[in-house]
Amino acid sequence: MEYRGHRLSANVSMLFTELPYPERFAAAAQAGFTTVESWWPFAVPDPPAAEIDAFVQSVEAAGVSLSALNFYGGDIPAGERGVASHPDRQDQLAANTQAVVAIAERTGCRLFNLLYGQLDDRWSPALQADTAVEAIRSAAAAVSHFGGTILIEPLTKGLNGSYPLLTADDVLAILDGPLKDVGNLSLLFDTFHLGSNGVDLVETATVLGAGLAHVQLADAPGRGEPGSGALPLTQTLDALKSAGYQGLVACEYKPTTDTTSSLSWLD
Repeated sequence: MEYRGHRLSANVSMLFTELPYPERFAAAAQAGFTTVESWWPFAVPDPPAAEIDAFVQSVEAAGVSLSALNFYGGDIPAGERGVASHPDRQDQLAANTQAVVAIAERTGCRLFNLLYGQLDDRWSPALQADTAVEAIRSAAAAVSHFGGTILIEPLTKGLNGSYPLLTADDVLAILDGPLKDVGNLSLLFDTFHLGSNGVDLVETATVLGAGLAHVQLADAPGRGEPGSGALPLTQTLDALKSAGYQGLVACEYKPTTDTTSSLSWLD
């Protein structure tokens, strides 16, 4: 499936939620998607082999490709947004990395979103920043041997607790700073999060588009499908194309109606 010259994928953690999770891959295929992505679909960082088998089999049975997968981000429903910066969660992240690599080797997935984590008063900001840098470095090394890329994502201010990465510049300060020597890292260009934080999407797409590894699409306010909000999404997609972006654009939005009806923006 394509739109304005971009290949589209479906984020099944946000689309087709009318259905049980394992059935969403087939629903995405029926809607015309050939690639899908997902948040971490398990309750724990290192799920039993049987749960991983069931996940991989759902993807394979639907005939779609898994293009991107989140690392374990803590208890997302309870408000956590990643564990990379938390010194007391590094064992969890190490175990999760093994599970991520196992899934990647079976599915061909090559993009992995590693949420940074919220600031915690138990540790100094400097210690948390150093912890995150080393966690990102370790994750990048773990996926490098099969061509994987680690994605670092800014999140919307006011909706994600004390998450410190809000803009493209916040992420680039890390990727072009202490992690400059690591080649398989990229800003995750999410139009909802960046646009909600006042980032000029068209200008940022024009400047950074050629070097991005992944884009996620949702409107704002509301995080609905394109056209449900006020972001200049058509112009942003065209700017990405003109800048030389060649990766996928993931539909990662909350449909304002049933998922199939929400895809009418593609017409």
